[in-house]
Amino acid sequence: MRAPAHHPVHWVALFVSAAGLAMAGTPLLAAPLTVQVRNSQGQPLADAVVAVEVRGARRTAAASTVAQMSQKDREFQPMLLVIQTGSAVNFPNFDTVRHHVYSFSPIKTFEIKLYAGTPTAPVVFDKPGVAALGCNIHDRMSAYIVVVDTPLFGRSDAKGQVQLDVPAGEHQLKAWHGGMGPDAAMLSQTVTVAAAGGQATVSLPVK
Repeated sequence: MRAPAHHPVHWVALFVSAAGLAMAGTPLLAAPLTVQVRNSQGQPLADAVVAVEVRGARRTAAASTVAQMSQKDREFQPMLLVIQTGSAVNFPNFDTVRHHVYSFSPIKTFEIKLYAGTPTAPVVFDKPGVAALGCNIHDRMSAYIVVVDTPLFGRSDAKGQVQLDVPAGEHQLKAWHGGMGPDAAMLSQTVTVAAAGGQATVSLPVK
């Protein structure tokens, strides 16, 4: 089997809501945090994953949390999926050809051998980190699933910015980009958010 090729990321899930915070045990009173992500040259970096870990908040998703990574037009859709630890992921195949989805990543090693339609059982991602996915039949197919210990996460836009609503206080800010490779740990730094909100800048080792 072949390790998946690295492609630019194009999409990431964003699940930040008052309801989600309440379920996670995080206070509903939140302040806006703007995170500016830059590359190693100091330029804005799009399609970076940003997550904020709040002390005391629930680290794992509710048992019923299910996400989806499809195969369509011989591509993974989305090519980048962000989920909270403990989430299950379905891998429906909407193509007329069969796929063989796999990951050799330490956080989750699995195979869904040649199949059509939707596998009966979703795959549960119970460890944080980055899983690189590939298809053993179609070499050009690759994707990432980023698993984080928080319901607060998002993707940087074309300006390299992510906006999240987080409680005031001191938190851990984590960031990752596909250009870092699947074996790279998320960069972590402390961020302090005032009651009126705050800003933070993250520099990632990506050209």
